[in-house]
Formats: sequence, structure tokens, C-alpha cells
Amino acid sequence: MRCLICESLSLKHICNSCQKEHLTPSLYKRRLQDGTLVLSFYKYNDIKDLLHTKHTDIGFYIYKTLAKNSLKKFAENFILDEKIVSIAIDDNPNGKYSHTAILNKTLDSSRIKPLHNKLIARNSVSYSGKSKAYRLSNPRDFKLEKFKQKSVILVDDIITTGSTLLEAVNTLKAADKEVLLCLTLCDVSQK
Repeated sequence: MRCLICESLSLKHICNSCQKEHLTPSLYKRRLQDGTLVLSFYKYNDIKDLLHTKHTDIGFYIYKTLAKNSLKKFAENFILDEKIVSIAIDDNPNGKYSHTAILNKTLDSSRIKPLHNKLIARNSVSYSGKSKAYRLSNPRDFKLEKFKQKSVILVDDIITTGSTLLEAVNTLKAADKEVLLCLTLCDVSQK
């Protein structure tokens, strides 16, 4: 097969050289309206073509590569006295796989335990290309499944306006959970 970026022959969808050159993460910080910290690893414009594969067969491999280069490294270096859980935004597979479940699974480490299918959107409207007003008037209406742990890391692929993450944070707070921080692959506001 050929590398999707440089088109050289490769055993991987994105060769090691291109991963090193194009997918070395940086750390971007942002706060939601309620003050919750959001850490992102890429600028949206730098990986948008790769993100657009999420609804295709190859997207599974691309998301695994992006997660390995960013979230996995975060989890390996994450230090906290207690073991906490991570939950992905709407990780229920609506097709062949869930891209947020791939990201969440990558966080599995000595300090982070991923939980699956805990925060599912009852409203599956697409926010792609929509305004903040549209997003706010069409909330995800999350359903939270019970789990015993109190401290949580929230995981999503993209932060645009922050409305989805904020709605998820509020859903968890209403269930007496503490969101330590949110992790996303990329932040649209980073230019």
C-alpha cells in the first residue's frame, strides 16, 4: 500500500516518516465557559483531511494512528494519585466503528481506565458546518449510563464551539461526577 500523505510504499496507512513529520502533536489549551480545561493535540487545519476519513473504512486506521501519536502518549505520561476513568462523547457505533471509542480506548494505562457506551446522544443531529446558535438550539440530549467512579476525563475528536463538551460536562456534573479535563484530537480555533 502507499502512504496517504507522501504516497511512498508503506506497510502502514501513514508511513513512519510522515507520522514523525506531520503528526507530532503539540499541546493546545482552551477553557469551556464553565472553566473546564480542554487539551487538544493538533490544529484542525493540519489534520482536517485525515479527520474527514472518520466515516469511511480507512478512518478506523487513521484514527488509531492519530490516537497513538497523541492520546496514548498523554496517557503514558499522565500522573495522578488515583486511577480515574475516561468517557468518550457518544461512542456508540452507528456503523462499522466509533471514532471516539478508538480515541478513548487508547487512553488505557496504569492511571486511566476507559469506560465505553456511558454517554450517548439521544439527538444525532450533525453539527458539521453549523453555527453556534444552531448547535445550542439542537442539543445532543445526552443519556448517561451509571458508573461508580467520580473523576472523569471526557474525550472527543474535535472542539469547535465547545457546546457539545459543555453539555457533556453539565450532564456528568448533574450525576455528581467531576470532569477533570477534556481531551480532543484537535481544536478548530487554533490557526
